[in-house]
Amino acid sequence: MTPEPRVLIADDQALVRIGFRMILSARGIEVVGEAADGQEAVESVRRLRPDVVLMDIRMPTMDGLEATRRILAESPDCRVLMLTTFDLDRYVYAALAAGASGFLLKDVTPEHLAAAVRLVNTGDALLAPSITRRLVERFATGEQVPVQQPAVHRDLAVLTPRELEVLTLMGHGLSNAELATELTLSEATVKTHVARIFAKLSLRDRAQAVVLAYETGLVSPGDR
Repeated sequence: MTPEPRVLIADDQALVRIGFRMILSARGIEVVGEAADGQEAVESVRRLRPDVVLMDIRMPTMDGLEATRRILAESPDCRVLMLTTFDLDRYVYAALAAGASGFLLKDVTPEHLAAAVRLVNTGDALLAPSITRRLVERFATGEQVPVQQPAVHRDLAVLTPRELEVLTLMGHGLSNAELATELTLSEATVKTHVARIFAKLSLRDRAQAVVLAYETGLVSPGDR
């Protein structure tokens, strides 16, 4: 059984931090610290070594995007869940490309918040359907997004035909259970395929897999 994650909350609104701390603590999840801006978040992660960071996108001094890049460069095993007010946030793609493991709207229910923190702590990613659709729309329209690093392009030739099939379906947002049903495989076998894909392509999690699937043209909007 996976231990409960240790969480850092980074948000410039004190009431948001207090509310999230109360919700998580009441559900047995330890909040090890808080940060009011991105710079504080980076410094707190260095000091406290949390498993998961709840990171607001828009903060003073240093925004959540830059903080995410710095945190994951120094602590690649840390998981970052971005907090946003709108699911159409223009920084969604940039944050995923920076290594965020998913998104949460700030009006998330207490149950969903705790479940999301536990989910990303296991190495999975949290991509709400509305977020995934927005990603698809951006690729379909060629809309420019504020990414400060080049697109990721990796050689998919290292994958077996089955792994390529699994990556394609992940690009469409299928969970392990859905992949197992689609491919008539056990979930254990699916997890093995997913782990090998991540290892071969140096991917952190499903969020990066979705981004990669679109950036390499493996998945195109409207093809499923």
